[in-house]
Order: sequence, then structure tokens, then C-alpha cells
Amino acid sequence: MKTCKNPDYKKIYTDILKFKHPEKKEECESILSKHTFSVQDVININRIIFGNTAAANLSRNQKHRSYDQNTILEILDYQKKNKLNNTQLANHFRLSKNTVTKWRKIFSN
Repeated sequence: MKTCKNPDYKKIYTDILKFKHPEKKEECESILSKHTFSVQDVININRIIFGNTAAANLSRNQKHRSYDQNTILEILDYQKKNKLNNTQLANHFRLSKNTVTKWRKIFSN
């Protein structure tokens, strides 16, 4: 049986910071100190290191994103804490409004 291993994001981003962007290491310490990375952590550290990507890259990369259940619940919790509607949440995380609506239906209590 084939097992699926997640990438070692800590190693990947530590190397990127060490060799390409050492000036941003301090900014990323809180994320790098975590034992495991969530999808949201990867998005956040990527944004810190590389900034906002060009619009063409953004739309191309958006098509290939996937979210695990913990990340979805974090995003929905963010919505509650910040009292955002589905459209505002979708814009903040660059998601489809339909995706947010689907998640709310699936994970509503």
C-alpha cells in the first residue's frame, strides 16, 4: 500500500529564508516554531516571504488549492470572530462565495 507523505514545509521554508530571504526570518519565526503546518500557515508564510503575487499567478495558483478540515474550520472561525458575511470572507481568503456557502452547510452546527 502506498502512503502519502506531506511535504516538510518547515524545511522548505527554512531553506528559502536561509538562502534567499534571510531578512524575513524573524517575521516568520512564529510560524516556523510550529511542529506541523496547516494550509493556512503555508499561505501566511508564503505571503510574508514572497508578498502578494501577480494577478495572473494568483488566479492560476488558486485553481490548485485544497483545504483540509482543520483549515476550513479555522477559516469559518475567523468569519465568526470578525463578523464577516460569506462574501467578505471569500474576498479576504480569495475563495469563491459558493465554496464558503458549501463549507458553511457542511460544517454548520
